[in-house]
Amino acid sequence: MRIRLSFVVCAALALLAALPAAASHLVTGNGYGFAVVSPDSGAITRFYAHPYSFAQPNPNNPLSEGIETTNFLKQITCGPLTPQNPSTDYDSDSHIIRIHNPAGEERVFMPFGLEQAALILTWSASSASARQDGCRVEWAHPVRSTTVIRKAAVEIRLLQFDGAPESLLLIPLEAQQGPRSSHGQDLSGSSSWAILSLEPGSEIDAAIGAFQSWCSGLAPSDLVRRELAQLEHWRASPTVHFESDKEHHLWRQSEVMLRIAQSREPNRPGRNGNGLIVACLPDGVYFTPWVRDMAYALMAFIRMGHQAEARAGLLAYFNAQPTGKMRAQTADADYQVSVVRYFGNGAEEPFFTQEGAINIEFDDWGLALWVLGEYARTFNDAAILNTATFRGPLYPSARDYIMKPLLKNLESYGSGQIVAADTSIWEEHQKDKKHFAWSTALAIMGLREFADIAHRAGDEPSRTEALDHAARLQSGFNTAFIRDGHLHGTLEPGIKNDIDGALLAIINFGIVNDPALMRDTVDRMQLLRVASGGYRRVRGTYTDPAIFEYWYEQEEFLFVDFSLSEVDRRLGNLAQSKAILDRIVDKSAADHNIVPEMYVAVPCQLFSGSVGDPTGALPMVGYGAGEFILELEAREQLLTKP
Repeated sequence: MRIRLSFVVCAALALLAALPAAASHLVTGNGYGFAVVSPDSGAITRFYAHPYSFAQPNPNNPLSEGIETTNFLKQITCGPLTPQNPSTDYDSDSHIIRIHNPAGEERVFMPFGLEQAALILTWSASSASARQDGCRVEWAHPVRSTTVIRKAAVEIRLLQFDGAPESLLLIPLEAQQGPRSSHGQDLSGSSSWAILSLEPGSEIDAAIGAFQSWCSGLAPSDLVRRELAQLEHWRASPTVHFESDKEHHLWRQSEVMLRIAQSREPNRPGRNGNGLIVACLPDGVYFTPWVRDMAYALMAFIRMGHQAEARAGLLAYFNAQPTGKMRAQTADADYQVSVVRYFGNGAEEPFFTQEGAINIEFDDWGLALWVLGEYARTFNDAAILNTATFRGPLYPSARDYIMKPLLKNLESYGSGQIVAADTSIWEEHQKDKKHFAWSTALAIMGLREFADIAHRAGDEPSRTEALDHAARLQSGFNTAFIRDGHLHGTLEPGIKNDIDGALLAIINFGIVNDPALMRDTVDRMQLLRVASGGYRRVRGTYTDPAIFEYWYEQEEFLFVDFSLSEVDRRLGNLAQSKAILDRIVDKSAADHNIVPEMYVAVPCQLFSGSVGDPTGALPMVGYGAGEFILELEAREQLLTKP
């Protein structure tokens, strides 16, 4: 988030740059929650009761990030107390985390076959003494009460905590050995466990019954094998050719990251987040649903052929509520798709700066129409247009609460139109709003896609209206943002957006087709090149090092790298394109096949480590795993085009 922070100004950059890289944390999830494992210690350090960081707005502080999702853990460790330098990685490019050390081997995962936040932990000791060490837990909240529930020969414990609305069930997965702790909150007596999060009011017997049905009496090792087999069955057959084994593994791991990131919590009164996708996985700072990042994740699902996930995410745009909160900033237009992001319960969140500021991002509406058009074209799912949503059937909802609000926020420019000033792709604060090339480009693309949707719905007047405005926007774009032979990021002059990494994606969307402009934009990208070898988003203009953006805008941003790779390929610069992509693949392969938000270009307190280390939000989802998949899809289409 763009948060104003109070911290010691970064110093001794040369010393910080010499620090060794730290591996990214590993995350597992099943759409109902997340768990996090530290690769350094092998400890499970987080178990979240829901698949997002902030569950709902905080009524006592409406400009805050909201009410945090419960995390139950400080840590769970298995085996000897002395650290064993574990080897930690994903098992077979999956969501199952394998932790190996000389004392034994552990598997940690959250099963997709179980429709609740459930953490499965199996520990296989290499010796009798290591087995006696067992597993130990430190809870993040004091245990308020422990209730013993006996089912046949199994002793299940129900734990309730101070400061947490949810409770936990601890279920041993094998015959219990030795006495349980009198406190009941630890994991002695068994080396394999299921830890289930229960929401207030949950039926305990029903939860235990659902778990036992899923377990089917299988041994812990068989549960792991079954989970891997079911995941392989879910995967889509790749439609691209891989140039290396590293690419193939990164594709597979990215496919899983996208699945982990999507909420499967059912909608109910007060919670309407089913299908939303977080921007990154924990403990990255953005594990909250963002409209823009989610669009890229959904587009990756579509291109891979995962229709069920793509459909769920698309419907999430139309079922999230309440939205339309910022009518005073949107020409009094009511709207369905958030102008920034969502709380976990589906409520619109236009505040995230903690500075009393808001963001209005009109490109979000174009992005939602882009996803809708691509989904309908790819899967020919005519029924989705009549599917019931929060504001009625999906098609009229898209027309009346996405297209029409977008049209209401256009301005005349020259002989055409451009989108009104907003905060756009790089999330300027509203006080710094500008007329961004990106927002107008996304409006053009979104309206073109909506025209096709209107045609499918038999609504020719709306189709004509959308195409007319798209043409006028293209004319306005050409006048406003192509000046003196250069493509500019904003109508307003200024060094920050004069050359803008978002211009590359605009080219890839086909809004700019002039080869001379494309080559000029690529040449001018050298102004954004950083010490780590890639490119930042813009030439930052913040001068106060106590402001987050001062450092954020100096780091290498992978969205820009991916976009440049594709533009290079379009221009025939195949070697340059390959070099950019290979570098990302190699660096991700060395870090558990995780694609981060950024690489360190200027080491500092916020983004420490050596130049080139992964940093920012990670594991990144839409702008990470999704972007990688879309880049390989774009390469396939271009190189196989007749």
